Amino acid sequence: MSKLRLAIVGAGPAGIYAADIILKAEKQFDVSIDLFDHLPAPYGLVRYGVAPDHPRIKGIINALRDVLDRGDIRLFGNVRYGVDLTLDDLKQHYNAVIFSTGAVQDAPLDIPGIDLPRSYGAAEFVNWYDGHPDFPREWPLETESVAVIGNGNVALDVARMLAKHADDLLVTEIPDNVYQGLKASKVTDVHVFGRRGPAQVKFTPLELRELGELRDVDIIVYDEDFIDDEASKTAIETNKQIMVLNRVLNSWRERPVGEASRRLHLHFWAKPLEVLGDEQSGVQGLRYERTEPDGQGGVRGTGEIRELPIQGLYRAVGYFGSPLDGIPFDERRGVIPNREGQVIDDNDEPVRGVFATGWIKRGPVGLIGHTKSDAMETVSHVINSQSDWWTPEHPDPRAIVELLISRGVEFTDLTGWHNLDGAEKQLGEEQGRERIKLVDRDDMLKAARGE
Repeated sequence: MSKLRLAIVGAGPAGIYAADIILKAEKQFDVSIDLFDHLPAPYGLVRYGVAPDHPRIKGIINALRDVLDRGDIRLFGNVRYGVDLTLDDLKQHYNAVIFSTGAVQDAPLDIPGIDLPRSYGAAEFVNWYDGHPDFPREWPLETESVAVIGNGNVALDVARMLAKHADDLLVTEIPDNVYQGLKASKVTDVHVFGRRGPAQVKFTPLELRELGELRDVDIIVYDEDFIDDEASKTAIETNKQIMVLNRVLNSWRERPVGEASRRLHLHFWAKPLEVLGDEQSGVQGLRYERTEPDGQGGVRGTGEIRELPIQGLYRAVGYFGSPLDGIPFDERRGVIPNREGQVIDDNDEPVRGVFATGWIKRGPVGLIGHTKSDAMETVSHVINSQSDWWTPEHPDPRAIVELLISRGVEFTDLTGWHNLDGAEKQLGEEQGRERIKLVDRDDMLKAARGE
């Protein structure tokens, strides 16, 4: 039986699903898989990209945990590709590599003033409140009125976390520094801006409903935004999800407003033009153009310009992938160029032994179901390209361990992750909570060592 030594770089859902699929489906090869991640903990964006008050995400984590806990995939956490381990190293130890590094940067928003002080990418804020070890421990929340640009689930997550009272998050796994930061927040008004109308939002119904359940927060929508155009009518009539979203939004028009200490405003048909302010005072306002339906399912500007005083801004217009050493990269789309997961070079030729899956392959779109089918497509190309596999000089599984040790890399294996996982649960138990995340990388590594 032929042997396949496979490296997967990125231990989020995409990487774990790819490993699981190949181990379950492949019968003609003796498959050995090593899973690498630059963080001491696995699960990627499920751990560090989802708001802590989403308990349904635990179901996904449980499924990923079941795959890792089978013991047929070796985990190497706290290993940085391009620093601790290079492409040449992988070629020396494996037949092929799948990159599943995701997309963790903020997509750009090219308008004047977007780089002023107190203007942030949503991903930065998400990484802070999710306790990512590579981000600052403190977050400035000293302003009262902030804007969130975007009409997707990340925009709603950011808006909800800004508007929600910190004490209502104590049932979640938020780290103490995040709780203290949100507790001290001076934010009273959060304004969410979307370029299109209520029938074109990218929210899921569950996300939207959660907004309406926030304690001591008024949800404010504006009657002028509910335009009865044909495209919106058709969308509401033919798409069940949009129908539900429309029903929720319309129900908020009837709600009494004015009792709560915080307000979350939803603005539609609003195209951001410029962030107002200067380098010294930071963000002071948002200038935007009122838009309208163009009769073809899109929008056009009306020429009506408005300004809203704000002191902080978050852009939630999408995620963007990061380049990897030695691997082709599409700077425009933020992905590794590929053909069905087979990485291709500048001449559109396949790169031997190099594959991609997940958001770094297709861009930051799609849910968990897409990630599974995506991984299946990539895995089929890995299997069918045996003639183009690398021929490693050191295929013995012990060789990569010895290499990392010789370089002084303190990697976390599956036992180390179990130790870290247990330490976080113990921290939570001491405060009557399920888990409290460890944030500092050194603390994570100490816990992984069982200290």
